[in-house]
Amino acid sequence: MSHVLDVKGLNCPLPVLRTKKAMKAVPKGEVLTVEATDPNTPRDIAALCEASGFALLSSSEQDGVFVFKIQHAA
Repeated sequence: MSHVLDVKGLNCPLPVLRTKKAMKAVPKGEVLTVEATDPNTPRDIAALCEASGFALLSSSEQDGVFVFKIQHAA
């Protein structure tokens, strides 16, 4: 199942707060894709994953949009 969270246009701290909330609904082992435009989001998402035990599978940026793939730890 595909889980996608679009937080483009939102500024800190909303992208990371919405990501944290969305991860609660993602079953263990599944992946949430987050799309954001706030330049602080890469640092904030990495910190969230480290603090929460989520696996940050990938982080990329294209045309000002950051895309993160976060796996809910099994």
